[in-house]
Amino acid sequence: MEKFKRLKNEGNDFVKTGDYEEAANKYSECMKLNTEECTVYTNRALCYLKLYKYEEAKRDCDHVLQIEDSNIKAFYRRALAYKGLQVRKRNMAGI
Repeated sequence: MEKFKRLKNEGNDFVKTGDYEEAANKYSECMKLNTEECTVYTNRALCYLKLYKYEEAKRDCDHVLQIEDSNIKAFYRRALAYKGLQVRKRNMAGI
């Protein structure tokens, strides 16, 4: 549990400095230790949104909502992921 907390805090620190790729890596390491902790999934979803990885963000939010069906952050970030996917789809149609 101590390693989990350390990795999560390191991920949070990377988010604060804008290093979303490294933060996502830390949250992924957390998930190997505890797959039921929803905050690391919503945190990683935030990182994926910042990195324009909308499908990955949506997947993380879907996972959280299977565990906690009323998680507001997961709903909000999934909506942002859907929005990003729609924009990407429209842009691809224009090419």
